[in-house]
Amino acid sequence: MIKLVALDLDNTLLTNDKKISKVNERALKALSAKGVKVVMCTGRPINVIWHFIEQLGLTADDDYTITFNGALVINNNSRQAIAKQGMSKADLEPIYDFCKQNNYPLDVLSFEKVYPITDLMKSTYKLNGDIKFEPTTFEELPEQTYAKAVASQKPALLDKMAAELTPDLRKNYQLYHVVRSQPHILEFLSLTTDKAVGLHALLQHFGWDESNLMAFGDAENDAGMLQKAAVGVAMANSQPEIAALAKYHTGTNEEDGVAEFVDKYFKLS
Repeated sequence: MIKLVALDLDNTLLTNDKKISKVNERALKALSAKGVKVVMCTGRPINVIWHFIEQLGLTADDDYTITFNGALVINNNSRQAIAKQGMSKADLEPIYDFCKQNNYPLDVLSFEKVYPITDLMKSTYKLNGDIKFEPTTFEELPEQTYAKAVASQKPALLDKMAAELTPDLRKNYQLYHVVRSQPHILEFLSLTTDKAVGLHALLQHFGWDESNLMAFGDAENDAGMLQKAAVGVAMANSQPEIAALAKYHTGTNEEDGVAEFVDKYFKLS
């Protein structure tokens, strides 16, 4: 029995202009009214997506969000974490060295701030919402736990960067879980950070498991949760390799694909 529905945001729940359509909003509110937990799963911090949480009314004491691609599972109301992991500054040194040697950009995210690394190529990384950007050199980066690092630039440059990572970082260092969350964003997470890991912690919190999970996604950073979920649903606009691994499929993010699937599956209308 499905008790929790996990939703990627960009190119899944959100339209191309970064909005939740009224059709998706109605369907997910109807789902919540039936007692099914609705959980957003994103690479962003909670402050940046708070307007979406409010739009869907996910502000009860038992509402949670998977943030930073699974590094932080946070209560929407109290902001208390039930699961948290990340990387140290030392963990990030190999990717910084790689970016320095090959002229690539890098932003490092703590759980509260974004640190654009200023002694590298200029980044195009942006987040709308209540989060501070604090430019710094890598040497001056504080010693603390970091949620992830991000390379953001034109897709062609990131294609080159991703290709060069395979022999250099992925093979030799085995330090990172590397995912292309969007064409212009390449993310570096700890090896144990994944949306599926965050969801597993949340399911356990409720006394459930993956047999109770439905997940929607479209990109590399959604692969884990789509494979682990009893009902993993790929959007019609998914990356081809993501569509191939999903058990179920639905319409595009522009066609209210989330609402289309949950309406039929849960017989909402």
